[in-house]
Amino acid sequence: MFRIAFTAALLALLPWLHAEPEPLWPAGAPGAKGTAPADIPTLTFYAPAEGKANGATILVLPGGGYARLARHEGEGYARWFANNGFAAYVLAYRLGGAAGYRHPAMWDDASRALRQVRAIARSQGRDPAKVGVIGSSAGGHLAATLLTGFDAGRPESADPVERESSRPDFGVLCYPVISLVAPHGHMGSRNNLLGPAPVAGLAESLSAESRVTADTPPCFVWHATDDKTVPVENALLFAGALRRAGVPFELHLFERGGHGAGLPATNKNAPPWDSLLLRWLAQHAVIPAQ
Repeated sequence: MFRIAFTAALLALLPWLHAEPEPLWPAGAPGAKGTAPADIPTLTFYAPAEGKANGATILVLPGGGYARLARHEGEGYARWFANNGFAAYVLAYRLGGAAGYRHPAMWDDASRALRQVRAIARSQGRDPAKVGVIGSSAGGHLAATLLTGFDAGRPESADPVERESSRPDFGVLCYPVISLVAPHGHMGSRNNLLGPAPVAGLAESLSAESRVTADTPPCFVWHATDDKTVPVENALLFAGALRRAGVPFELHLFERGGHGAGLPATNKNAPPWDSLLLRWLAQHAVIPAQ
């Protein structure tokens, strides 16, 4: 399904190498405005490091306010997950801003991507019940929307990808945008996602804390209390909703870290969320015990 630029053996030896981006929708994305790169969502695969493959898969949704895609929250995360044994896929989803896309284009892309990476996992012998999603900032909102708005797939579809469930088996939310309404909503993400004058009730319905149910997958959430871009109340709102619904979750609030910190390995100001995540994933049997 992916055109690999190097042999599988070489990719295994050199996990920082990756496949070329592949179009998510072979026949064109639904609602595409044209055929420019901004109109073509893609998936990019990062192979697990040699000898570390753990059978799990992660879909990476970079942040960027629904106007751009932050590389350190896309490729950076994917390489880290690959080095820890995951098959990692970065989704370049359609955007608002200059590209002009609005909901549900982003959600369509994320849902299709989750189905596709699960179908690939099944076909390649990885565990299709260990497919998770990670998102940061606005990518965290998209991930939270997917975590609270999935379906079981369409068994009657001729497309094997569409027969797969879009429900992630676990979610990781990094300084996420959760609310799209006052007083804690991130208005930049809201405007790029919904436009300046969304239909009445749409922002409320896409505020992820209002969408949590008992079927929401387990979640790992972290945020810094000194975040001046996306208030920490976003993480608190989502964690509160998870608790009320009885969904397993782990919440980490750090005094310092700001917004958009990414990984500690590449940003000395980032808190140590990566090691905490590995411990949590082992507790949930996604990866072997550390």
